[in-house]
Amino acid sequence: MSKIERFEELEIWKIAVTIAVDVYLICDSEPMKSDWGMKDQIRRAACSMSDNIAEGFEYNNNPDFIRFLNYAKGSSGEFRNKLTILNQAGKIDDIVFEDLYSRSKEFSSKTKSLIDYLKKFEANKKKKTLKI
Repeated sequence: MSKIERFEELEIWKIAVTIAVDVYLICDSEPMKSDWGMKDQIRRAACSMSDNIAEGFEYNNNPDFIRFLNYAKGSSGEFRNKLTILNQAGKIDDIVFEDLYSRSKEFSSKTKSLIDYLKKFEANKKKKTLKI
């Protein structure tokens, strides 16, 4: 795996941003437009996924990045929970729900894979340090 220089290069960040942009566009139309509370909450949850990736990456160390990746993954769960509520309440249709839900699941899965990779990398780094 080549070294990533900027968080903008990360596929998970790109997925999270497209989700957030789509949520903003959905929230600009009825019936979401007039639901101030839920509109604010789902926007925050959606933006939190990419925000945490960006913030964690900028600390420039894997332990902090892993912590923020876990926060991003948690935000994805919060986002899917809100999507489910909005769908069952009839605020978003099934097509929009399925699309956003599946992309959020993809985000969570790929984020978990990156977390696992970084944890393994850090564990191997510690093993090498102990051998010296």
